[in-house]
Amino acid sequence: MTEDSATVVPSRQHLSPVQKIGLNLVSYLHGGRDVVLAIDLTESVGLNDEGRIRLRQIVKDSLKPGDSVYIVPFARNVIWNEVTSVINPLGIRIEFKSENKDNVDKILAKIPLNSDSTRYNTDIQRAELIVYQGIAQLNQNRLQKNQPIKPQSVVWVTDAPLLREPGITSDVWVETPAQSPFRIANSLESQQRQAWIEALPIQVRWRSITTKDNREYKLTVVDIVPTVQEFCTPAPGGEETCLVNSYLIKQLWLPGLVFFLILVSTIFGVIKFWRLQKKWELIVDFEVTAKPEDQKCRLPNKKRIAIGEFDASCVDSIDCPGEEVRAYLVRKGEKLYLEPTNLAPIYYQGRKIDSRIVISRSRFRLNCPDAYNREYEIVIQIKK
Repeated sequence: MTEDSATVVPSRQHLSPVQKIGLNLVSYLHGGRDVVLAIDLTESVGLNDEGRIRLRQIVKDSLKPGDSVYIVPFARNVIWNEVTSVINPLGIRIEFKSENKDNVDKILAKIPLNSDSTRYNTDIQRAELIVYQGIAQLNQNRLQKNQPIKPQSVVWVTDAPLLREPGITSDVWVETPAQSPFRIANSLESQQRQAWIEALPIQVRWRSITTKDNREYKLTVVDIVPTVQEFCTPAPGGEETCLVNSYLIKQLWLPGLVFFLILVSTIFGVIKFWRLQKKWELIVDFEVTAKPEDQKCRLPNKKRIAIGEFDASCVDSIDCPGEEVRAYLVRKGEKLYLEPTNLAPIYYQGRKIDSRIVISRSRFRLNCPDAYNREYEIVIQIKK
């Protein structure tokens, strides 16, 4: 028997909260569910119109593209229409690929919507063992093959009591066959069933349905969050080998890397956006005055400051000799440009400027000589 076809057994090792979160994340990223329709075929159930309507509702309104559907009829035993195996413990799945009428009809056609008068004595705990072990096997197979596991649901349609203590007596359920090992609380089968009920994270919802003969059965939905059985084994060298941790690493490293890159990009994007929204402060020092700080200007992104005369298109201006605008200080993102108008000379760090340049310094010197070629120096410090 290969590793991929190993029969699953309940594990006594509980999953950690981090492992549970990881398994839920794996199933969320890939989508799809296992949905088992377990239907009691005995005459005591006698599916009436209400029961058929509710089953149709489940198929038409609850199934989603990507779901895998398994039909499991049962009475004294589970009644299979095909050969089962460790690979297909609940029979051949029906893939629900889309919500069109053909897909819905394909599933409805396989559901036994009528009871069978030749079927009697429902061994409900046998059915529970087969179904719960079967759905656990499905996810364990995926674990072994490094495939995404799925959340699972079992829809029980039966008048038999579910999830009862092992050892189901006639007082609890009279239909259990007399020779059934499930009548004995400590039988191997009873203990196996109980172990699976305790190993799977089961959540139960149900609705009571009354037949035309005034008999009652229940449509019970058992939801199981994505889970697998963990087995950790000591390994040579003082190490330990486990199934779930290595599986989660293989499944989540790529989505984790993508998430990390998106997170880093988002953080850098937010920082960049904040920096672009922040107004720069320009501290202006006219060298002809004794003050080290003569003027403060605020420069938002995509705005400019005139050097010379006031310009209505600018957020501020820095005075210098003459009646013209000599240049503009233009901010574009994280860069500051000096754009001369060539109406009068302007010098940057001692060099005459005739075309636009990038100012890379946080403190720089401009010279705006007057008509008599007398120097008029301005020192500007940028605080971002």
